[in-house]
Amino acid sequence: MDKINISYCSDKYQYTMGKSFLETGRKDTMAVFNLFYRKAPENNNWAVVSGTEEVIECIRNLGNEEPGFYEKFLPGEEYARFREYLSSMRFTGNVYAMREGEIAFPNEPIVIVEAPLIEAQVLETPLLCIMNHQMAVATKASRVCRATDRPVSEFGSRRAHGPWAATYGAKAAIIAGCASTSNILTGAMNGVPSTGTMAHSFITSYGSTVEGEHQAFRDYINTHRGEGLILLIDTYDTLKCGVLNAIRTFKECGIDDSYPHGYGVRLDSGDLAYLSIKVRKILDAHGLSKCKIFATNSLDEYLITDLERQGARIDCYGVGDAIATSKAAPCFGNVYKLVQIDGKPVLKRSEDTIKLINPGFQITYRITRNDPEQGEIFKADVTCLRGDSFAQKIEKGEEFTVYAEHDRYKYKTFEAGTYSWKVLQHPVIEGGEVVATRHTLMEKKAYYNETLAHFSPSERRLINPHYYKSDISDDLYRTKLSILDTLNKEIEGFSID
Repeated sequence: MDKINISYCSDKYQYTMGKSFLETGRKDTMAVFNLFYRKAPENNNWAVVSGTEEVIECIRNLGNEEPGFYEKFLPGEEYARFREYLSSMRFTGNVYAMREGEIAFPNEPIVIVEAPLIEAQVLETPLLCIMNHQMAVATKASRVCRATDRPVSEFGSRRAHGPWAATYGAKAAIIAGCASTSNILTGAMNGVPSTGTMAHSFITSYGSTVEGEHQAFRDYINTHRGEGLILLIDTYDTLKCGVLNAIRTFKECGIDDSYPHGYGVRLDSGDLAYLSIKVRKILDAHGLSKCKIFATNSLDEYLITDLERQGARIDCYGVGDAIATSKAAPCFGNVYKLVQIDGKPVLKRSEDTIKLINPGFQITYRITRNDPEQGEIFKADVTCLRGDSFAQKIEKGEEFTVYAEHDRYKYKTFEAGTYSWKVLQHPVIEGGEVVATRHTLMEKKAYYNETLAHFSPSERRLINPHYYKSDISDDLYRTKLSILDTLNKEIEGFSID
């Protein structure tokens, strides 16, 4: 393989099962799989969707390999027929997915695959690989960016878990709120500019002297006129020489508050709150009131919140590993479960209650009401069986009541004429052909920002958020209980003696 086909970034057991489906005549049985998560990381109220564009590309490339490729992981004569089948297999089903930038709640289908069983099954691992990575990064980026109203730049590529993770993680971070990324490949692929300044090595390359720092600053400014100019001032001593050399050089080079492209200094170590306050006073005293202070140094949402509580004079933040690796919760919990086979809803019953899934071919509606003070506010998500009585009521604008699944005394009624709705899962592949609307990275980011604005402030806070109502329809609830009841009776009466 000259180029890696991520459709085969998979686990062997997807293909051992596939061989059985083929040889038992079940490969074309229609199946529905849901990709969803059960619990958001770090006690988040929700997660940010990113990765569906790469999912579409992954599915589109399924089967685009020569027969010899499959022999590398399915060797032997016993797999010959299966290898021949795989070399000509293409995805022929339908896929429904949430938009990138959407805000998703636990147990809501983010990606729905409706396809012949073997085609849907072999997609499990690559789809989870894509979605778990990008949603972990996007959700963490959302938290970091919501900790401040100042711009946050993502620059964690050097800490990311490989080039693929760095490139697509930066994309996910921008969708979920980051103002920019340092990753040039992400920028080039998405038609957006990448950002960058200088490292300590640029300054020390002039020798470890105060005058060397001054020369480094002067050369940098003279070779980057017409761009934003950020000078790194903590290489030797922030207050005793770094900021003073920056001021000296800006003035020598004619850079002041009239410079149209923006200019500033960067702090990368020490007590950022204390230093930023001191640096701001020094800059202002020398007439550089529009000189921005950019701060980095292992920041996350908690440190940023604390810096602002202390009155730090920081204008923008750079965040690396906390976002790029979703450092506090690096493993996102999306799963991919069979929910319907041959038109019949199915579920996995588990010893762990949280692992009990919702069966059937589903669709999620987001319900909106107009608030006199806040405008259009999202009030509830309801996941239904497609076409069930609840779904029909919503689409007709009739009155309905949604109950909490695990506490039926908690409910909310939406009277006719008091709400609007939208569907969260959209067709992206139909009959094997891509039908998804393409969106630019900036359009995805704008969609996320617009969506976030329609949730109440209490649901957007980082600590102890108010939990948004996300429930299932009565028909889905009854279907689930019916399957469980039948299964439990069978289990109770089961014996091999």
